[in-house]
Amino acid sequence: MVLNYKAIFKLSGIIIVMMAVLMVPSLLVAFLYGETETMRAFITTILPMLFAGGMIAVGVKAQFDHLKVREGFFIVALCWTLCSVLGSFPFILSGYIPNFFDAFFETVSGFTTTGSSILTDVEILPKGLLFWRSFTHWIGGMGIIVFAMALLPMLGISGQRITKAETTGPTFGKLTSKMTESAKILYLIYIGMTLLQVFLLMLGGMSLFDSLINTFGSVGTGGFSNYNVSIAHYNNLYFEIIISVFMILAGTNFSLYYYALRGHWKDLFSDSEIRCYLIIIGSAILLIALNLWSSNSYDTLGESFRYSIFQSASIMTTTGFASANFDVWPTFSKMILFILMFIGGCSSSTAGGIKVIRILILFKLLKRGIAVRLHPRAIVSIKVNHKPISSDTISAVVCFVFLYFGIFFGATLLLSLEGFDLITNSSAAAACLGNIGPGFNLVGPVLNYSLFSDLSTFLLSILMLVGRLELFTIILLFTRHFWNPDK
Repeated sequence: MVLNYKAIFKLSGIIIVMMAVLMVPSLLVAFLYGETETMRAFITTILPMLFAGGMIAVGVKAQFDHLKVREGFFIVALCWTLCSVLGSFPFILSGYIPNFFDAFFETVSGFTTTGSSILTDVEILPKGLLFWRSFTHWIGGMGIIVFAMALLPMLGISGQRITKAETTGPTFGKLTSKMTESAKILYLIYIGMTLLQVFLLMLGGMSLFDSLINTFGSVGTGGFSNYNVSIAHYNNLYFEIIISVFMILAGTNFSLYYYALRGHWKDLFSDSEIRCYLIIIGSAILLIALNLWSSNSYDTLGESFRYSIFQSASIMTTTGFASANFDVWPTFSKMILFILMFIGGCSSSTAGGIKVIRILILFKLLKRGIAVRLHPRAIVSIKVNHKPISSDTISAVVCFVFLYFGIFFGATLLLSLEGFDLITNSSAAAACLGNIGPGFNLVGPVLNYSLFSDLSTFLLSILMLVGRLELFTIILLFTRHFWNPDK
């Protein structure tokens, strides 16, 4: 296979320039708060990126109308890795995270909307870095490449091949005939949700800065907070309700919002995936609340429901915000949260995990298997939203889930070399692969990932990228078949 290296280099240059521009708001925040050292760190990062990226983008002549699927995978993997490396420079140059592996971990965690952190005291960070740290959630939530597609119509011809490599879920369909138009529609919805949540949080008395930080974490389903105890810092029911609602909304398929805005409300309420999504969240909330109440974890049933709703929504949508230390909850409640870590949100949402649609297809596959056992000659098709699912899609779903758990067990095994307990290692692997954030025990909601060595920190960073890019985008790059020129 001969890659279109000119197109790859040119797009990389464009992404570098775009990243430099996206750092400007954080530079302005540092300026507003008079943070000289932080300003210097951003300027030292932005200027070389603008120069180098601009030289590549302008100097390289390339065509994007003949990109192949494998080139799309390569471009997406390269750009996400490149952005994560470049995005770590402000942390390193400012001196707040001088270790490259730690800074890379923190930045990857931001862009992949994971929310895991190596920082033992996040509150010592200056406002400019706190803003950049959370803004990476907002950038990565809808996808770096999708963001580029929305801004760069010149890439529209071959855009679907690139975007398909980073879009979450087993299938992907354009909202309009042009890829760039679809990307713009999704981002308009995304921006609309962002502005609405900021307004509602400020309406409840939260400052503009905190509202932006918490909104970036909610609509991007990331979970970075500017306080060590996350949302528990506010101890405010109104804030918890608003954030819970927007986490659930962000974990929903964004395509449904487009159809709803076009007047097709029945598509929103009749969609099988969203019904399953809400049923799972509702069941988890009820079971955890009853368990918390019966175990006397909280004084009243209402209080039990309050914390159950927030944490169930946070873990199910892979956001990772915490309104309570769920690591001290009863084992039954923690097991439910652990299961939610693997399920995740809906396809084509900002959430991570396996995705509800895949879980739904697997259960339908199991149901068909039972039916065929009872009636060997019966022909039972698997349908979602009354439409039959192709055998290729079913095979891809089974392959994805098998690979997902294979990577999870493999990562847990490698992390066990650190000598920590099984729950810490397995929950850290699950949290990073599923882009969730906090785990249990030594990586619980009130602790962090600073205990791991540089090698394990790098492994967890790769896990976050693999999980965000739907496994295959990264895994394929390490296969001989991908690089075979005869294929």
